[in-house]
Amino acid sequence: MPDTLHLALKDAAATTRLGQALAGIVAPGDVICLDGDLGAGKSHLARALIQRLQMIAHRRAEDVPSPTYTLVQTYEAGDLAILHADLYRLSDPSELDELGLTEAMGQALCLIEWPDRMEDLLPKTALRIGLRSDGDGRAATLRGPGWGARLARIEGAVDA
Repeated sequence: MPDTLHLALKDAAATTRLGQALAGIVAPGDVICLDGDLGAGKSHLARALIQRLQMIAHRRAEDVPSPTYTLVQTYEAGDLAILHADLYRLSDPSELDELGLTEAMGQALCLIEWPDRMEDLLPKTALRIGLRSDGDGRAATLRGPGWGARLARIEGAVDA
């Protein structure tokens, strides 16, 4: 089974559906790296994923703001701890120790925007999601060693 999935996201609703579909395949300890330019939809995708997990666990979802200024936001969905990090403003990799992100990897679900800021510290098994503009919508490439079977479960999830 291929460890790569290419998806056309024709609109914001398709990006939301991708995040919701991801909620059905993630597990504690997973690291998801969100790559893309400013405005590519990284926070939108993370928000949809977090809120779907919370709806499954609690039947309600919190507001999920972008962690641009706080760098890391933490959430809970039942017993699942979720860390959503935006490392765009990180000025030095030594600041990662203060964020608690490296300790959380392997235990919590970690969603990391701008993962290039911590490249050497990312697990080899991380799922990388690349988002880019594509006409009026976006294109998403999901790639991760060992993720093939899980990615196959969401392949048609964004089609309306």
